[in-house]
Amino acid sequence: MTVTPQTNTTLQEIAAELLKRDAIAICGHVNPDGDCIGSTLGLACALRAVGKTAFALVADDGPVDASLSFMPGFASLVPAAAFDEPIDAFVMVDAPGAQRIGEAAEAVRAAAALTVTIDHHAVPERASRLSYTDPDSASASLLVWEVAKLLGISPQGEDMREVATCCYSGLLTDTGRFMHQNTNLEAFQGAVEMMACGLDAARISTALFQQRTEASVKIDALAVDRMQVVGRALLSWISIGDIEALGADKHDVENAIAPLRSIAGFDVACILKEREGCVRGSLRAKDGTDVAAVAREFGGGGHKAAAGFTLECGIDEAVRIMQDRLATL
Repeated sequence: MTVTPQTNTTLQEIAAELLKRDAIAICGHVNPDGDCIGSTLGLACALRAVGKTAFALVADDGPVDASLSFMPGFASLVPAAAFDEPIDAFVMVDAPGAQRIGEAAEAVRAAAALTVTIDHHAVPERASRLSYTDPDSASASLLVWEVAKLLGISPQGEDMREVATCCYSGLLTDTGRFMHQNTNLEAFQGAVEMMACGLDAARISTALFQQRTEASVKIDALAVDRMQVVGRALLSWISIGDIEALGADKHDVENAIAPLRSIAGFDVACILKEREGCVRGSLRAKDGTDVAAVAREFGGGGHKAAAGFTLECGIDEAVRIMQDRLATL
């Protein structure tokens, strides 16, 4: 583990503290991805297996990506804005700070006697009373897996199989099917442990990667068709008009950076996705370029090889801004 300024505890202590609580809410970041939902549902499954009341929340009101609906407990996800149950503890997963979980989830967090962070995004400040952040972990769900084992659940039972299914899904998505730079020995060791619990790896892969919508494929084609070479980088963008014209939604756009990243001869890929009133940017690197440092210049963050940011402007201005910035890499 890499020691980070916000880490002040161990996973063992977190597990021990959660075992003392009765009602626990878990929530990840806004615009949740596979690791966020896998971490949330995996921890909820684990806590329920040891007799706790666990609430799995989503930070925003928008629909969660339907490709994740195979995960155990998916139907129990509750928007934080609609949640009003009393809780003893709030666990923030796959989110480095309160600013990443949205106003509604922050209100729930503030109501809890105990607050906990389990994450792999390094930031300077601690956001919870107990915080464990390991930027060397391939996914937040891999850390949740470690907590689940510490709770004392039988490794061969149905409960642990459900936990493993959620955590493996998160690990698989955050490592890009074990192809990204964050893939390490611990990631493979964790995957082996999860598979030993009897999960259906083929079913998970099919659900995550082989059930794409027609609109998402068309979005990818558009991103490749209009990409620009900017020094060592490739830049492309998707506007609101593109999304409407193709009958797509925000989930169809999320992975449009993948084909850009796969093109030989370029070290960095950037895609801009227009939303109402802003543009969200994603950055990926195949070499040693620290794209998280670039994202932080625009108020974002992430990992060295994968990061994101938001620009409060229109798509045309966002393209110009990133053309200028990428040219300096």
